Amino acid sequence: MRARLLLAAVLLLGGCGVPVDSEPRDLTAPALPFGSSGPARDQLGTAVERLYLVRDGELSRVIRQVPAPRTPAQMVQDLLAGPTAKEHEDGLSSALSTMQVEGITVVQRRAVIAIGETAGQGARSDEILAYGQIVCTLTSQGAEVGTVAFTSDGRQLGVPRGDGSLSADPLTIADYAGLIGS
Repeated sequence: MRARLLLAAVLLLGGCGVPVDSEPRDLTAPALPFGSSGPARDQLGTAVERLYLVRDGELSRVIRQVPAPRTPAQMVQDLLAGPTAKEHEDGLSSALSTMQVEGITVVQRRAVIAIGETAGQGARSDEILAYGQIVCTLTSQGAEVGTVAFTSDGRQLGVPRGDGSLSADPLTIADYAGLIGS
């Protein structure tokens, strides 16, 4: 009797669950964008862009929704354009208002920013924040840019790091960590 009940239970449970296919089928997972250098898309099909603007003398990360992932050159243009009206109302500004960016190239994860002549402007007190905005924005997006270097007239340019020291070496967001507000 016990064997019959066990056999009946096995037959009933065997009929439940995943149906058996008559032929083999491919169960490979859909391709995912591993190693994608662009920002992740949200559910609405837009991309996320992380920019660093200035608030109260510190770098402040701003998240913007954009129609498609931005290139490093587009991100620099967005920085140069400054905060949106809403961001400005929220107390955000830019230290890049007088900086002239002549070009950007990215080779082997290093962005090289060509800075134009700034003669006659003298040293600016917010120069550290200006360079920090560019470095933090470009190196916080993902895999495309890992370091940022600056040139002027084709020569390596020494720029201020977050601690005030000058560096001609490639920079990362870590060089400006002390300037990033909460």
